[in-house]
Amino acid sequence: MRTAVLAIPLAALACRVAAPAPPSATLAITTDELVRLRCATDGRDTYTTWRGTVYAFVPDEPPRALFATVGMNVARCLRDGDGWELVSRELMAYLDPETGAILDRWANPWTGATVPVVHVANRIVQNPLAGGAPLQLAGGWATATIDVPLFYPNPLATDDASRAYSPAASYQAGEFFALSAPAEALVDPARATVPAMTLAWHRVGPWLPWMAMGDRPGLLVYVAHGARVDGFEALPAILRDEISARVPLYRHAPRCIVRDRNETSWTYFARHRAEYEAGARFPIAEPDAPDACR
Repeated sequence: MRTAVLAIPLAALACRVAAPAPPSATLAITTDELVRLRCATDGRDTYTTWRGTVYAFVPDEPPRALFATVGMNVARCLRDGDGWELVSRELMAYLDPETGAILDRWANPWTGATVPVVHVANRIVQNPLAGGAPLQLAGGWATATIDVPLFYPNPLATDDASRAYSPAASYQAGEFFALSAPAEALVDPARATVPAMTLAWHRVGPWLPWMAMGDRPGLLVYVAHGARVDGFEALPAILRDEISARVPLYRHAPRCIVRDRNETSWTYFARHRAEYEAGARFPIAEPDAPDACR
């Protein structure tokens, strides 16, 4: 989301909502619109949830649906100088694709080993918000498409104890989002947020460290769809129960821009590798606690 801001006057946006541009026209979302779409201008918690499937693609094998998923993100948008910062937390559980139950252990069909499942528990996910993403108008709805290619040093590859779980020197992946909302609400500066938002999310990436696949060839493809919901109580029960019982930190977004680095599945695994090797249940319990503000 670190694309440059393309400033489009609100009057022009209102015109394009009233008379949508042809498909060939180039439109882009502004920063304020992105804030209304993704969270809210008044600093409230906004909750998004999704469900999907994780597929494995291995050379010369048919694709496999390994896991179902259910996830949530609680976000807050905060002013940062002349711009905006999104601060959030997110959980996602890997489920049995047949029963929908949370998986505590997974039988790896390639290695024959049964391993603990390390669910996604990203306590800090924050980024500056900037407009410029492509925007399409259709049927009274506006859809922003945001592509996030990722390539950086693998945090597990520099440590002898963790390299076996993820040996590649670089982490290479991509996340691809489509966020949609009623167009008239999106461009209305009097609104703090849009009344509804739907999302599609696709991710292409390497084997997860906890799968203990080492350098076996293959990749994972995530496909998910979801929507904004009206508060914590509207989240799926499977997530509400987990948050209430074990990780109450995830009930609210951070209340400030946080000094800590963003969490990922790779950094989380690095922090909790000892618990993983001891067979702990994930996510590891996290009480509610104040964040270290920047």
